Amino acid sequence: MSDSKLGIYDQSLYMIHNRLFLRLFQVGNSLDRQCLNELGISPVHWAVMGALSRPHLNNAGMSFSDLTEYLGVSRQSLDNVLKRLEREGSLQRVTSHQDKRAKNVALTQSGQQSWLDLQEQFFQFYRQAMSGFSLDDLASSIHLLNKLNTGLKQIHLTQPDANTN
Repeated sequence: MSDSKLGIYDQSLYMIHNRLFLRLFQVGNSLDRQCLNELGISPVHWAVMGALSRPHLNNAGMSFSDLTEYLGVSRQSLDNVLKRLEREGSLQRVTSHQDKRAKNVALTQSGQQSWLDLQEQFFQFYRQAMSGFSLDDLASSIHLLNKLNTGLKQIHLTQPDANTN
């Protein structure tokens, strides 16, 4: 970025934004590393199992598209996790109740049991990771992360015209 373009961007605000996004990147990497080290699963694996274990699904599962939207992950990333869970016997493809031609992904009984077996470890994981947070801190964090996620979804960068300097 040229000095003239930096001049129109508040430098102190730029530094805060830069640090915030660096911290988010670091937190994501720490979460990934700690999930693998302590739980033996990736955060996406954890999130998929959690999404599919919700009681209101009644073992009907979710469509692949709905699951990508719910989790906010790429189709490719989700597909890799689903294939691994299917190979492990934790996940199955079931006929959709709404459209008999469509398939949903759902936890098997083994997958549901795996989810239940991990609950105590999840609680310990949460407790240790969030030990320095008050209830108000947690509620504020959720609120602020929701706002940031909404902002991220609204980004549409314009590309500079190749003919302008």
